[in-house]
Amino acid sequence: MKEYKIAVVGMGAVGHEMLKILEQSIIPISDIVPLASRDNGRTVDFRGKTYAVNIVRPGIFKDIDIVLIAAGGEASKIISPQAVKEGAVVIDNSNAFRMEPNVPLVIPEVNPEAAKEHKGLISNPNCSTIQMLVALKPLHDMFKIKRIVVSTYQAVSGSGLKAIEELKKQSKAVIVGEKVEANIYPHQIAFNALPHIDDFLDNGYTKEEMKMLNETRKIFNDNEIQVCPTAVRVPVMNCHSESINIETEKPLPEATKIMEILNSSPGVKVLDDPRNNVYPLAFDCSGADEVFVGRIRKDFTITNGLNLWVVGDNLRKGAALNAVQIAELLYKKGWIKKG
Repeated sequence: MKEYKIAVVGMGAVGHEMLKILEQSIIPISDIVPLASRDNGRTVDFRGKTYAVNIVRPGIFKDIDIVLIAAGGEASKIISPQAVKEGAVVIDNSNAFRMEPNVPLVIPEVNPEAAKEHKGLISNPNCSTIQMLVALKPLHDMFKIKRIVVSTYQAVSGSGLKAIEELKKQSKAVIVGEKVEANIYPHQIAFNALPHIDDFLDNGYTKEEMKMLNETRKIFNDNEIQVCPTAVRVPVMNCHSESINIETEKPLPEATKIMEILNSSPGVKVLDDPRNNVYPLAFDCSGADEVFVGRIRKDFTITNGLNLWVVGDNLRKGAALNAVQIAELLYKKGWIKKG
């Protein structure tokens, strides 16, 4: 049986999560190669062995089968084409290539067949898009969603380890009455909510918000679907939460039937018993692979409307897990081919 050599580029929060998930992967792995753009003498552990983190350099990918990119967009614009040119299949978690027409944008539970068309490079969608579409895909297939209004409540882990540390420091400072310093975000995040993720565009929306519109249309292969997003950073360590309202073309069944549909869908788990205070919570969902859905209820202001509360681990399903699942999909289907 062929074994695969896998490289992980970027040793931040997502890169470390990729390594943890790969330890349990179904892919037969012959070797792991942890890489970074800068050298600081780091090491990582994988399946009982310690590996030095090497630097990306020309020729480093020539004997690599699969490359998982957990680096930022600017670094990925250089590294991903290099890895493809040197013969690897690349799964890129950055936003660098998501909207390129010849680069598949893949969520395995939503559009797995798109991965087959790769030419050496596959993009991982944005974290907030991934969890939303895992929850909405079965409803879109059955009832044809024509409009989505979504408000996100995104954890600081989406900004990396430094943002997590800043939230901790700011929270302590507020509690003891010390001065609060903001370096990662434009304002204090502790005990606050910032309706500002990524840069603002001329249309008044942020890049993060427009990702949800553009990526949804590409993944669903539906340029008519309308998406109205508001993205908010909240003082939560990990897991993004989303309030989602949809309008469908076809009539929707009662909420209990919607729960059955979602509970039987891949990657989704329903937690919905509000009378007993059961609904998805970021605190409880951290470390889990599923996307959790609750507060499922009809929107009584329109004919075919539905409200949902969706929570997912943005470091796992929103990034690292989805990338590894794409690699596993390629392995299972025999779609690992050189670019």
